[in-house]
Amino acid sequence: MFGKQRPVIGVTGPNHGGGAAWFFTALSVWLAGGKPLRIQPQNPSEIDQLDGLILGGGADVEPRRYGEERIEKATLAKDKRTVFEWILSIIFFPVYWVSRYFRSTKTAPIDIKRDKLELQLLEGALHQKKPVLGICRGMQLMNVHFLGTLHQDISGFYTERPQIATIFPKKRVQISPNSKLAEILGTDICNVNALHNQAIKDPGHNVDLVAKELHNHVIQGLEHRHYPFVIGVQWHPEYLIQIKRQRNIFKTLVKTAAAKNVR
Repeated sequence: MFGKQRPVIGVTGPNHGGGAAWFFTALSVWLAGGKPLRIQPQNPSEIDQLDGLILGGGADVEPRRYGEERIEKATLAKDKRTVFEWILSIIFFPVYWVSRYFRSTKTAPIDIKRDKLELQLLEGALHQKKPVLGICRGMQLMNVHFLGTLHQDISGFYTERPQIATIFPKKRVQISPNSKLAEILGTDICNVNALHNQAIKDPGHNVDLVAKELHNHVIQGLEHRHYPFVIGVQWHPEYLIQIKRQRNIFKTLVKTAAAKNVR
């Protein structure tokens, strides 16, 4: 796709757990034409080794980084699945494996070493104008880096039904029509999954909030207006690998990394 050498895309994650997130993100990067490189606090990397960066999901960002004390959060309710969804799980995902390993990324409520590593990588990527994709926690960390804030607990946003945690695309999201994200996805509305209990509160400097859930104000996407590809999504596109528009997120990231050709 890009010649003999694939663009190297760093994928961050925790020291313990996160196996499923890494596997599906790495697969998504590979299918998009890139070469995934796993990065952890115990296995760090320098930004000069990368053509692009993915900040993955996992533990909450340290609240003191955006001027707050940690509060206790509500537990997300498990969503019931239909027979059809169970069939999909067998076809597309080893769901039990995903759930087991994804949940283990949050064995610790915060991960200070990971925060530090990812913020350093993000700063380096921004300085060199390398493309960055933030997924769930990664999007939140990006906003904090740009001096934005977070809602530590979003359970109060869901008044008619409990907040759910689901790997299936059950959340309806509205996307700003003129945004990069809408261009990548080819739509201004789509269904996404949800595995988070925090969300963006105040946007950081020069951050545009470009996606939100219908019927409430939970932010689902952001972009930075001064960089060619600095995009965050609150959902997990790596777990929606069967949907072409979600694969396009990784495809555009890899394409931007290849075009930059800064290594």
